[in-house]
Amino acid sequence: MTGAEFLASFITTGELHGLRIGSTLDEVDRVLRHPFVDVVGEEREWLRRDYGLVEFAFNPEPEPEWVMATASVQLHRLASDDDLARAWARSMGVDFPRYTSWEELREELSRTHGVPELKITEQGGILQYRAASSNVSVLVVDAEDEERGFRVGDGDVWSLDLWAPFRAS
Repeated sequence: MTGAEFLASFITTGELHGLRIGSTLDEVDRVLRHPFVDVVGEEREWLRRDYGLVEFAFNPEPEPEWVMATASVQLHRLASDDDLARAWARSMGVDFPRYTSWEELREELSRTHGVPELKITEQGGILQYRAASSNVSVLVVDAEDEERGFRVGDGDVWSLDLWAPFRAS
């Protein structure tokens, strides 16, 4: 699968390889066979698991189960780490280029069924394309002076974030 196909599926469904908000840490462990680093809050009130390209945040509910609260695809990391894309392709079967432009991703979305409406907001050098129905945001660099190199450039996707909707108690 290409990186653009994977990202279009994520935007459309709010799922990464079948994982979504509410998935347990055990489910993530069964799906992702890739090295990671865990960081746990001092009082075990949260867990962040970083796979290099993908990061998850978990909350401990109900005790002692860790439940996914957010997920993000950190595409900007590919610009400075050639091995990261190769490792992800080997372990997960998704081929990412060093850079993914919003234009390329938008083209893939045009071929994808069920794409949600995207609301655009500007955030000081970043454009956010937010899909409320899937709870996914795409952050795109919007700075003409940013050139590709060891960083992503103008018009490139910085990251994609899956977030849980706010629920009033």
